[in-house]
Amino acid sequence: MVTVVFGARGNVGHHVAAGLLAAGEQVRAVSRTPAAGLTPGWETAAADLERPETLAAALDGADKAFLYGMLHPEKPYDIEKVTAAATAAGIRQVVLLSSVSVLNPDADHPVPRLNRTIEQAVQRSGMDWTFLRPGTFATNTRTWWAESIRTDNVVRLPYPLAQSAPVAEKDIAALAVTALTEPGHSHQTYTVYGAESLTLRRQVEHIGEAIGRRIRIEHISDEEARAEVGRTMPPVVAEAIVDQWAAADGVPVTTSAIVGKITGTPAHTYAQWAADHADDFR
Repeated sequence: MVTVVFGARGNVGHHVAAGLLAAGEQVRAVSRTPAAGLTPGWETAAADLERPETLAAALDGADKAFLYGMLHPEKPYDIEKVTAAATAAGIRQVVLLSSVSVLNPDADHPVPRLNRTIEQAVQRSGMDWTFLRPGTFATNTRTWWAESIRTDNVVRLPYPLAQSAPVAEKDIAALAVTALTEPGHSHQTYTVYGAESLTLRRQVEHIGEAIGRRIRIEHISDEEARAEVGRTMPPVVAEAIVDQWAAADGVPVTTSAIVGKITGTPAHTYAQWAADHADDFR
């Protein structure tokens, strides 16, 4: 049987597809433009969650799916139409890449609200489900900092001593692969934090160690930081990130060992992640 991987060109989806293939599963890698950037040998299909009419062909003949939740609050997809297409095609199991934001008690904030809506629709669909709720993605630091490191050898931060526990995308993918290939994960929710709480300054130092040079840190205001992060993130997300940094200034954050517990392999450290992605910062 076939497992459909949506977002197969993305940071997590690419590793999910590769991990399933390595586990001997038949994979259909789905993206808006699948012809470029995918591993030779993968079955590919073009589909867009924002265009439900494209889903039937991508789902045809499959029985499992990896699905991502809300990526941009300005462009939510119609989850009811997505789950209807999945059940009509015979999908019996779905692993959803959700977000730890669903635990945010603010009912009006668009990010947790939309992700909760997606989770609830999947639960109502009748499919077996597993929810992955990661916290801060390690790859976000590449999104935020890579350009300024490459061009100016600097990272601009409002709170260098703010702490976070970044999660490597490979670890999120490993959880998804385990849930899709092994029993015991139906109707389970896994909240995923990194295994270590690190200051932003220490994360920058790890990147510097990976690329072989010391990176400057330049202090900026909250407003400047929102603008800086907002170059690559929606404004509402940029504001939430800077608020998180302010709250975690000098404060250790929650970590977890869930990756090792579920997959049997310890989570990547941030230093390992930085070494794996050193070329992105050079």
